[in-house]
Amino acid sequence: MTINPISPLAPFVALCAGQVSCASAEASRLAFDVGRFYGPSVFRPCIDLHEGKVKQLVGGTLGASSEALRTNFVSEKSSAEYAALYRRDGLLGGHVILLGPGNEEAARAALSAHPGGLQLGGGVNLDNAVAWLDAGASHVIVTSWVFRAGRVDFERLAQLERRVGRERLVLDLSCRRRGDDYWVVTDRWQTFTDVAISQATLEQLSQSCAEFLVHAVDVEGLCRGVDAELVQKLAAWSPIPSTYAGGANSLADLELVSALGQGRVDLTIGSALDIFGGSGVRYADVVAFNRRSAPRGS
Repeated sequence: MTINPISPLAPFVALCAGQVSCASAEASRLAFDVGRFYGPSVFRPCIDLHEGKVKQLVGGTLGASSEALRTNFVSEKSSAEYAALYRRDGLLGGHVILLGPGNEEAARAALSAHPGGLQLGGGVNLDNAVAWLDAGASHVIVTSWVFRAGRVDFERLAQLERRVGRERLVLDLSCRRRGDDYWVVTDRWQTFTDVAISQATLEQLSQSCAEFLVHAVDVEGLCRGVDAELVQKLAAWSPIPSTYAGGANSLADLELVSALGQGRVDLTIGSALDIFGGSGVRYADVVAFNRRSAPRGS
């Protein structure tokens, strides 16, 4: 079969051909941990799972009825194929997100294909966090479980930190704008909490985790550009690395986040990426961007 080099299938065909090998997953993860907070921002990959399939959804419609849920893309490729692609190309620190039930098998398959290279979020709690790490996740991502009655439950957060270690815990502070502030949302991004994104909030929570993951829910999946104000606030206020996701529609957005984020904010691109059916960004170009940005911390 002949594949156009700009086809979305090209990365998967190259993967099957075994054109690129990768170093030890653990060594790669540790190198990333040491160097990621220095130098330019980088692209972080994602695998969003819904009903056992790799999908790209419009974030603001999550939790809505099946008729109201807006789906941008449903992949014929498995989660393991995406994970193996990211492993081949040395992409680290990406996330696997379980959007509702029925995704556990696909999540484990992805982690097995890229051990130590992906974080895992969605339904993480005190009882299952260690199991996800044992399955191959580099970190677990938690949000709803540490929020109760609209506030951070610091006792739960402390329990989870003791269970998995601060260095392997990521807090999901995905947010929506209300008035002049960004407010953390939970329960598939439908429930507003009383926690606003602020310097004080980020400084306090950073004591218990290694990173923040922040979806700008209002623009997630819409491919209308990143929320530059939110990126700037994360760069100015967060004392630990942050990954921003939401709205990116071009390679220029990666350059913009790199500039505004001052090397402190990485970017996830979803629906605009060609391997997710998009037309705004070629996967090959974000891989090349990361390679130009490496090594970090050297």
